[in-house]
Amino acid sequence: MKANCDDELLRQFEDCSLPLERFRHRVHIQIAFLYLCRYPVLDVLVRFPAALTRYAEAHGKSGLYHETITWAYVLLIHERMERAGQAQSWEEFTSANADLMTWSGSVLQQYYRDETLSSDLARKIFLFPDKAPAHR
Repeated sequence: MKANCDDELLRQFEDCSLPLERFRHRVHIQIAFLYLCRYPVLDVLVRFPAALTRYAEAHGKSGLYHETITWAYVLLIHERMERAGQAQSWEEFTSANADLMTWSGSVLQQYYRDETLSSDLARKIFLFPDKAPAHR
């Protein structure tokens, strides 16, 4: 049953039928998690941004895509999944990684200066972190 819900969420995201009001930060993270459960991380870094850009354009939000934020979250989610040492359900992942689930006070503030993330260059290409992170 759960796999069917996951498949349906991915289908709606990819065919752009997922209602925009449902596509909040936590759902972004869930979709990236589901991609990483299905594909190697390098494939996800191609597939997810392409689908995200399509989705945004289909909902009249073109120009919102931000490569640094997208890649940073994909890489953080991947790292956390690998550190777990075993496959996790979405519920297990969220429980273990609450810091990834909120947009306000984003975990990325540990890695990036505000001016870096707000730059046009960070929107267009992935920029490496420019702050030393606090270790988990």
